[in-house]
Amino acid sequence: MSGFRKFLMRGNIIDLAVAVVMGVAFNAIIQALVKDIITPLIAVLLDNRVNKASSLSFHIRQTPFTYGGVISAAISFLVIAAVVYWLIVAPAARLTAIANRNKDAVDRPCPECLSVIPIAAKRCMYCTSEVAPVPPPASPAPPRRPRHGFLPSDLLPPIQRYKGQPDESAEP
Repeated sequence: MSGFRKFLMRGNIIDLAVAVVMGVAFNAIIQALVKDIITPLIAVLLDNRVNKASSLSFHIRQTPFTYGGVISAAISFLVIAAVVYWLIVAPAARLTAIANRNKDAVDRPCPECLSVIPIAAKRCMYCTSEVAPVPPPASPAPPRRPRHGFLPSDLLPPIQRYKGQPDESAEP
């Protein structure tokens, strides 16, 4: 019984449970958005007499085919997918890229057994073969361009900014 308790109390199980609960709550918000705002807008665009798109239907020999529910479900799916992508996936990918941008390599593959070993290792810990040292990087990465709207050259005085061109503020 203690093993089962340890299994349940592991961090990833608790994180998964929290994620499911948050997902259900988030789903309720998105469903309300689609049901109460987007679906009535579509109903207005399709037919002014229809209150909700979920009641849209056509009849063949007195048999109703309600396609409004399918439209509502498709819109709900697209809204949920867009929100998840733009609010969770894209920022997480960007943060991961930013975090890994300036990291030095700490591991490398062993040339004999292809196991991952520390970069400073002189011998593989798995196959015990000697490993050649890794040469230091040839040159540092080029500096990144600032993202704040102006270049460092904009901070220079005009005489240094435009080499070979006369300064407009200077008198002849």
